[in-house]
Amino acid sequence: MIAKLTGQVDQTGEGYAVIDVNGIGYLVFCSSRTLNILATAIGAVSVLIETHVREDHIHLYGFADESEQVWFKLLITVQGVGAKVCLAILSALPPDNLVQAIAARDQIAITRAPGVGPKLATRIVTELKDKIGDIALSFSGKPVVSGASSGNGKNQTVDDAVSALVNLGYGRSDAFRAVHHVSAKTTDSASVEVLIKEGLSELSSNG
Repeated sequence: MIAKLTGQVDQTGEGYAVIDVNGIGYLVFCSSRTLNILATAIGAVSVLIETHVREDHIHLYGFADESEQVWFKLLITVQGVGAKVCLAILSALPPDNLVQAIAARDQIAITRAPGVGPKLATRIVTELKDKIGDIALSFSGKPVVSGASSGNGKNQTVDDAVSALVNLGYGRSDAFRAVHHVSAKTTDSASVEVLIKEGLSELSSNG
């Protein structure tokens, strides 16, 4: 079982790279994010590998870092999500953005990936929302974990503020990020109105 390859990038193409390891070229399927890193790499590269063995083929899937590999393993547990769809999702949404989209229940963001429709996006959010507690969302250097607000009352207040901003026309992920950023800086007793007001200010300052 191949877990990592270290060598020279021989070539890259649509959805794949060939890694030359001591004269042997390994075909590795990758996200566009990993391919961009490999295409600009100088010298030897190391790629984390997931090896999928089937009756009719052996496919290698490569990742530039551990966070992308972790998400690949998580996404592929969802019914209807194969390796190709996993890479499409990781190409459309880097790991940090994917955490945010699932925590915010933002199915629309996930449907940006080719081959992912509304039903599959809903299934991904539903099945993974309780599995991302250990994956941090970093907003302005502060880690925010899904569902990690202080107490159920604050969780509901935050949810209400996010819903209000969505109703005003903001994307769910943007609203989620803004409200959680504001919530991390305010007291537990901050009202929905305060979170909405400060959230709007946060969104405006970020363009």
